[in-house]
Amino acid sequence: MPQKGCVDDLVGHLFRQASTEITAELTRQLGVQHLGLAEDVVQEALLKALRSWPFHGVPNNPKGWLRTVAKNAAFDRIRRSSRQMDFLPDLDVEARASEELLPDEVADSVLRMIFHCCNENLAGPSRVALTLGLVGGFSTGEISRALFAERATIQQRLVRAKRVLKEGEIPFDFPSPANLAARVDSVLDVIYLMFNAGYVADQGRELVRRDLVDEAMRLLSVLLENPAIASPSGEALAALMCFHAARLTTRSDEARRLQLLADQDRGRWDQDLIRRGFRHLLAAMKSPALSRFHLEAGIASCHAAAPSTAATDWPQILKFYDQLLALTSSPVVALNRCVAIAMARGPAAGFHEFQALEGKEILAPYLCYHVVRAELLSLAGNADESRAAFRLAASLAGSDPQREYLRSRIDGHSDEAARHD
Repeated sequence: MPQKGCVDDLVGHLFRQASTEITAELTRQLGVQHLGLAEDVVQEALLKALRSWPFHGVPNNPKGWLRTVAKNAAFDRIRRSSRQMDFLPDLDVEARASEELLPDEVADSVLRMIFHCCNENLAGPSRVALTLGLVGGFSTGEISRALFAERATIQQRLVRAKRVLKEGEIPFDFPSPANLAARVDSVLDVIYLMFNAGYVADQGRELVRRDLVDEAMRLLSVLLENPAIASPSGEALAALMCFHAARLTTRSDEARRLQLLADQDRGRWDQDLIRRGFRHLLAAMKSPALSRFHLEAGIASCHAAAPSTAATDWPQILKFYDQLLALTSSPVVALNRCVAIAMARGPAAGFHEFQALEGKEILAPYLCYHVVRAELLSLAGNADESRAAFRLAASLAGSDPQREYLRSRIDGHSDEAARHD
């Protein structure tokens, strides 16, 4: 009999990996009007697995088992609600448990789901929230943290978005050529948000959620493999994610303590991923147009190519940030640019630039804002204010590794102050 903890871990993994595929497949088969039903039966299948597998064993094909259970439940509900659905076939769980879709069929269904969620009839924030929920398997809380929005606001966006798509009878299909470019941009934004949510997990004991990172990279690969959808921006995003993913194993030590970029063992960075990143970046540069992903990938490439923090081409990174800020006007970009200025021109210059951002409400709940402020104050030699900023940052940290690192910085300042007393 399998251990319950092992079953829980497997079902959690399948929730991320398989629920999107099964929901997308059912929606494609039953029609977009049954999207809510597809979501419900997939959740029920996962709960049934949690109840059944610890006692009866994990089936040889867990994903096929979930798919068949979900299909059975969906078809049964439709039959009960309409006598006109008698043509739907009976499915036997054991007989069909080994059934597998072809990879191309799975990829096509998931792509349709992504593009359906990013429909131009929805407002931009609603597209992102819906795609993170349906495709990324994000909870409402995870979406709210990823988008810097209240949980109630996200719930309202999700309800409204689903209603718009259902009442508008939006087909579960790829957009017309005229709408394709705009929809692809929304899709790339969502995939990057998913990647970032995994790259810096904001809850729990782990610093990284590899399942989200892998899923974001998988979805982008599916996108780039389709010639009608692939774009230079997509190639640039692939480069950016490869450069970041190459550092994943060095972002924490064996004790799960956070390791900053300057402290990481660059010899352990994944060189295959870095080479892939440069290949994607080369493909992205075939277009003269620069997206924010081009510029962010350029910044990441400077770090990937440098043998050390001191040897990093900070003036070039600052140039990329200048272009990125001009393109996006993002306060988060402006914040990161302050760090680049400090590294390229000295701490005083970085802190002077940072002062222009103080008081911006949108940055107040942002953990990195307080961390950057603390680091710049530390570099400028203002230990007391730096310690207070680290203390505030620690109160906002969601994951244990983040909290422990920030507390270590507070303790480090306290030790330094004690030595001077």
